[in-house]
Amino acid sequence: MDFDVIVLGAGIVGVSAALHLQERGQRVALVDRRAPGEETSFGNAGLIESSSVVPYAFPRSIGTLLRYARNQSTDLYWDYRALPSFAGWLARFWWESSPERLMSAARDMLPLIRQSVAEHDLLIARAGLSELAVSKGWTEAFRTPAEFARNAAAAEAAARAHGLRVVPLDAGALATHEPGLAEGFCGALHWQDPTSIVNPGALTKGYARLFKQDGGTLLTGDATTLQAQAGAWTVHTSCGRISARDVVLALGPWSDNVFEPLGYRIPLRAKRGYHMHYQPTKPMLSMPYVDSEQGYVVAPMQGRLRLTTGVEIARRDARPTGIQLERAERLARPVFGLGERLDATPWLGLRPCTPDMRPVIGPAPRHKGLWFSFGHNHHGLTLGPVTGRLLADMMTGAQPFVDPHPFRVERFR
Repeated sequence: MDFDVIVLGAGIVGVSAALHLQERGQRVALVDRRAPGEETSFGNAGLIESSSVVPYAFPRSIGTLLRYARNQSTDLYWDYRALPSFAGWLARFWWESSPERLMSAARDMLPLIRQSVAEHDLLIARAGLSELAVSKGWTEAFRTPAEFARNAAAAEAAARAHGLRVVPLDAGALATHEPGLAEGFCGALHWQDPTSIVNPGALTKGYARLFKQDGGTLLTGDATTLQAQAGAWTVHTSCGRISARDVVLALGPWSDNVFEPLGYRIPLRAKRGYHMHYQPTKPMLSMPYVDSEQGYVVAPMQGRLRLTTGVEIARRDARPTGIQLERAERLARPVFGLGERLDATPWLGLRPCTPDMRPVIGPAPRHKGLWFSFGHNHHGLTLGPVTGRLLADMMTGAQPFVDPHPFRVERFR
């Protein structure tokens, strides 16, 4: 065979899997239709989110649901034409978001979340990318005292339970903490443990360079040409058809283009989101900020400010709307000092999500040598390297460093 493993998908999840497999002595080909880090891994808020121990759940508050139903909110926008295809998925997402099931998801995800910064730190050091990482945490800001008080109490409880560091800031302390902020927030929570990345696309490309420098093969190819032939997996690339004993499916929101023709019915959906870069008109932010009640993030990105939006429910291939970005921009511009837009058009990305808020990691039950690694729900950047380590452990027969059972594909039968 040409390789031991073919990894399909050169986003942060696929590149990380390729690096960990390579480190274990595997001959790896990394295949994508584009260059590394140019899809979902390019456009996120840059957070390695070791403090998000509870997944993003379907809201249970009647007030929030009524607000969403009016479709005027900043954190969620939905296209009515997409609702029929999302209905079953949203129903299961709601069911999985009950308090008991949500805490079960949090327990399952905690070992991966807890190790996320450490695994990135190892790769950042190997790849010489320390200039992209900022170890100052991030800040969750609030506009109303009631929300600030409620979330501060919950944050302090979570910090005690999980060994996290969080500092509540009233309006005066927040002004000292971030002098460039204008008035608009009554308080904030400074989560100190996470790391932020000032150029997520460059981080993924840097990891891919490390993979190539260590002898890996990076190819342009079409994942939908994957075939099982004579005990091997083959895929067509710019260098012709290549083969390997094992193949990893790490195509994020496009993974269904490969697993569905193979007969797998996995409830994977893409939540859409936008970003835009701006010239700052105030002193540069020291770390990313989340407007918690409006659901957007403003993050410093190498001399620019990146505004990233909440969730848009729309068909994967629908034309961009930009509605959420416009709503968030109106709120963020005066507080964060957003100047002129620096991008010709808003960037649109797709977040691959499962309704039970856990990724799919592990072997395909009906096809020998086929492995899954996708569906990281808003946390692909955070979980890329730690997922790559877990997958490589499983594929090479090592003892997995965390229990992989919660992430098995068979849970969706």
